[in-house]
Amino acid sequence: MEKPKRAQRPHCLVLPHPIQGHINPMLQFSKRLEHKGVKVTLAITQFIFNNTMNGTSSSSISVETISDGYDQGGPEAASGGYEEYLPRFREVGSKTLAGLVVKFGNMGCPVDCIVYDAFLPWGLDVAREFGLVGAVFFTQSCAVDNIYYHVYNGHLKLPLTERTNITVPGLPPLEISDMPSFVSVPQAYPPLLKLVVNQFANVGEADWVLCNTFHKLEEELVDWMAKIWPLRTIGPTIPSMYLDKRLQDDKEYGFSIFKPKTDACMKWLDQRSNGSVVYVSFGSLAQLGVDQMEEIAWGLKNSNYYFLWVVRATEQPKLPKNFMAETVLNGLVVTWCPQLDVLAHRAIGCFVTHSGWNSTLEALSLGVPMVAMPQSTDQTTNAKYVMDVWGMGVRAQCDERGMVRREEVEGCVREVMEGERGKEIRRKEMKWGELAIEAVDEGGSSDKNIDEFVAKLVKS
Repeated sequence: MEKPKRAQRPHCLVLPHPIQGHINPMLQFSKRLEHKGVKVTLAITQFIFNNTMNGTSSSSISVETISDGYDQGGPEAASGGYEEYLPRFREVGSKTLAGLVVKFGNMGCPVDCIVYDAFLPWGLDVAREFGLVGAVFFTQSCAVDNIYYHVYNGHLKLPLTERTNITVPGLPPLEISDMPSFVSVPQAYPPLLKLVVNQFANVGEADWVLCNTFHKLEEELVDWMAKIWPLRTIGPTIPSMYLDKRLQDDKEYGFSIFKPKTDACMKWLDQRSNGSVVYVSFGSLAQLGVDQMEEIAWGLKNSNYYFLWVVRATEQPKLPKNFMAETVLNGLVVTWCPQLDVLAHRAIGCFVTHSGWNSTLEALSLGVPMVAMPQSTDQTTNAKYVMDVWGMGVRAQCDERGMVRREEVEGCVREVMEGERGKEIRRKEMKWGELAIEAVDEGGSSDKNIDEFVAKLVKS
């Protein structure tokens, strides 16, 4: 029986870490690749595939599933937590990813390259097993990646001592409170510290190192890191219709674990005047304490601004008992919302957030000033950059108990929404938004880097 003919265009298998904040940036990069003539298949875990509300209905990217060993429950099904989950995922994921490569080869559509999340360095092992191009994809900022790299190579010793002006090449002077939580409190997250540090176990062997940022945003640091690895910036990974508008109908990420209350959000915002609303969201994973939720709630109320607050269904019992009744005239609390649509709405004047990297890039690209309230992981470092490096917002300060009090919430909101500081932040946000569009538009730094990547794949 005659073998089917091989597809002419190069084929990339894209492997994200199975959480929404990693899947969506890699999905957006996949759309850019496909727009430039590359066939892309997104490989996600069976659990994620079964539990995403939107699938890829807004995307032409093909999806295949692999197993992490916990198809029915995902990471939470691992009785030993991440310490058990990660080795199991490596073992089972490697085998099922290799099975996909074989499957596509038998179909006459062989894989040429594996683009793998830096959290999954075993993706490169599978690529090498089949003689494929291996491209590692970092979903976080270069600043955070650089800190983890210096922990990995031993130049940043843990635990950190109580000192200011921690020196890391390419970064401004940092305090312990500016470091990622896995680094500042390493004893609290041993498996996760190992996960983020081991991103660099084989990075020097990768053919490409792709970063979800853009050159002018982290210029000094990108140039420094590019001397070590074949690093290319390819971000920001925001749907095209919010940036360069070259990819038709690319308005949604495509994957969402929660169902957004789109109509309720947009109708409510349409009734508000320009720049009058404070948007509050701490993402899909953060779990704030009851006391912290109460402080945020009354801080928002006392600011006297309209607010739209995303509080997941599991978190809503933490709200003060009378809060929703007392703020019904100027507040809307929803379980989830279409974040990009909300940030792009004319009514939004301020974004109160944990400053996760995706949310930070979205705010920056759409020109929305931020109040950063970092909770954990990379958010503390992002918050440092938001306020002191990029000037795109303020960072809420904690008290001696690690709590952001209502007076601080109110004060930060007013500082961004009112007065000269707010005006200066808006001017800088506008500049960064223009530079983000420039990076991904035709001939921009990220666009040229993606072109180079595609050209090498075609040639190989």
